[in-house]
Amino acid sequence: MLHTSAFGLGSVAASWLLKHDRLLAEEADEPFKPDLEEKTYDLFQKQPHHEPQAKAMISMFMLGGPSQIDLFDPKPELIKHDGKTFSGDVKFDNPAQASREIMAPLWKFKPHGQCGMELSELVPHLGEVADEITLIRSMHTGANNHIPSNYALSTGRAASGRAVLGSWLTSALGSETQELPAYVALTDTRGLPLIGGENWSNGKLPSIYQGTMVRPVAPRIFNLDPPKHLKGAPQQEQLRLLDRLNQEHLRQHPGENDLEARMKSYGLAARMQVAAREAFDISGETETTKKMYGIDQKVTRDYGARCLIARRLVERGVRFVQILCNGQVWDHHGSIKTALPQRCVEVDKPAAALVRDLKERGLLDSTIVHWGGEMGRLPVIQFREGLTKRDKVGRDHNTYGFSMWVAGGGFRQGHIHGHTDEFSHYAIDGIIHHYDWLATVLHQFGLDHKKLKFRIGPRDLRLVENEEARVATELLG
Repeated sequence: MLHTSAFGLGSVAASWLLKHDRLLAEEADEPFKPDLEEKTYDLFQKQPHHEPQAKAMISMFMLGGPSQIDLFDPKPELIKHDGKTFSGDVKFDNPAQASREIMAPLWKFKPHGQCGMELSELVPHLGEVADEITLIRSMHTGANNHIPSNYALSTGRAASGRAVLGSWLTSALGSETQELPAYVALTDTRGLPLIGGENWSNGKLPSIYQGTMVRPVAPRIFNLDPPKHLKGAPQQEQLRLLDRLNQEHLRQHPGENDLEARMKSYGLAARMQVAAREAFDISGETETTKKMYGIDQKVTRDYGARCLIARRLVERGVRFVQILCNGQVWDHHGSIKTALPQRCVEVDKPAAALVRDLKERGLLDSTIVHWGGEMGRLPVIQFREGLTKRDKVGRDHNTYGFSMWVAGGGFRQGHIHGHTDEFSHYAIDGIIHHYDWLATVLHQFGLDHKKLKFRIGPRDLRLVENEEARVATELLG
């Protein structure tokens, strides 16, 4: 039995299958060397691999998949063949509800800015800052559902349990402020985004690099005020005693990363009692600024306030800020005619105001502003059966050719990059894969995606593991 199991063909096949399914133990990336010095993890500033262009990033993530066909990628062929049968290869996510009836964009496009960037009438305010942005029309993840495509864009691979971009940036570079979280997630008043806290997860990186979720309404952080009997000197004495006890406990438990991270988080919480209250309070902003962000209007008030807070945070040294929607509200399988305009009017004015405000304050050159979702939509109708009008129809998922835009941080201004085919389904020129996007962002922060590693036992974790990943220099100024 031992002979046949060890040397027979079955063991060879089993080994191959285990490796194919990524279940076989991996070889070490480098010969294992024990750590001879105690490692510490903190948020103090660290040196990048090379001179950086960007110091901070604000990501406006539109979970669900905004329709590039109706917003960013005009195609005359879609208008020409509207209502006809699509004869090409379609990658449906839900074949049971699919059709091959072509649906042209439901809104008109027109050029904007000196660059002549064609944008939909649904995003007029973005058109006002068209000369500041790079519009990427050739994004690709190939993971044709929300969760895996979200993972791909944020963690480098369509798999759960991995650290997101913001955590990697804070672990590699630290923060310019020690009084505010290095990485902040601003959530929607209507609820958490799809997969909740995984959007700001530290994965297997130390816990100190996890994003800090801030409440969507005031008070955005609870318990900033100490009890009256502890204010001032009593609280300081209490904190000093607590720190001595914690340090002694840590000495008795060396190498406990979570314990060390928890201690530093409590230290940050104490310092935040003053800094956070000021950073999240927009009452001191001018009425002109508030109006520019749409805070004076009900439909844009929430998103406008979060965009303004994001600006205030990076202004104060925060490294990475996410502005997230609830659920997957851009997932328009049905009723796209009414639902897409509602989403656009909520975010278009605040997003454009953020770009304009950062530029006026001299912050745009060093801050990457990103707007986009994890996918786009198909050129054909979904939910057509039984409907005589297009009021209730929508579009299925498309991760093979979709759009997003980026501004600042050394990216080109007034630039359109890449092309999809004549029906806006497949990216065919200047393709930007998710791993190319991440490698390019890291590069702008002064980080080499091949050198950015974190060792866990014999393995090196990396944000960008695909060996074909490249820095998309054609996107850069």
